[in-house]
Amino acid sequence: MLSLGRADLKACLDAVHAVGEACASEEGFARGGVKCLTRLVASDLTHLSVCDLDASHRAVVSDVPGAISKRQIAVFDRHFSEHPLVRAHSRNPAARTVRISDCLPASAFRGSALFDEYYRDIGIDHAMAVPIHVDRSLLVSFVFNRQRRDFEERERARLEVVRKHLGDLFRLGRAVEGARATQWSPSPEPGIPFDPRLTARENEVLHWLAAGKTDRDIGDILAISPRTVHKHLQRIYEKLGVETRTAAVVRAMRRG
Repeated sequence: MLSLGRADLKACLDAVHAVGEACASEEGFARGGVKCLTRLVASDLTHLSVCDLDASHRAVVSDVPGAISKRQIAVFDRHFSEHPLVRAHSRNPAARTVRISDCLPASAFRGSALFDEYYRDIGIDHAMAVPIHVDRSLLVSFVFNRQRRDFEERERARLEVVRKHLGDLFRLGRAVEGARATQWSPSPEPGIPFDPRLTARENEVLHWLAAGKTDRDIGDILAISPRTVHKHLQRIYEKLGVETRTAAVVRAMRRG
């Protein structure tokens, strides 16, 4: 890997510190990451990508709200298993920061159905993924996207330096949120397995949903407003690829 100078390493340290300040929850980590990491590597579109490897489905948190529509996510999912970055990182404990151009020639990528149906549609020519959490069923990455100009080796090296630290912050945010939820909330009924695609709070909402509780009931149990419960449900639907409460519960029970 390219050797970085003192200025590069200071920029890496500053970026990790900035993301760390936002990681009191998984959502805070995601929002803080896509905002702060572009100070380290410029990007036209940056998102936290959460890939369910069993379902071949991706959910994203983007620095440009609405930049990737539900239709475009569905198109991505159709090409999920053939995506060069997904193939490089899935269930790979040694996964490192790579560009699409590291995986296949530019001509092959631009001639693919993935590029024609997804990347051309969102106006992106180059992508680089930083895998921060990889296990048997989940792949979590920060993904940087650009038009025209590919990412340089120095930029890839910068992100590789912070990759392991970002993974630690992601797991810390998940643990803190889970501990907070456990401390202040009654235990939901057993039967719905923990879903790694969802935050700890979203898993709680899903558990109580499966127990037949209304939005107001769930809000009273978790000490949050019904409006906040509704927002959690909308994110659950998006991440699970469903549109109704019943479908979300059925999808969750099938994972068990």
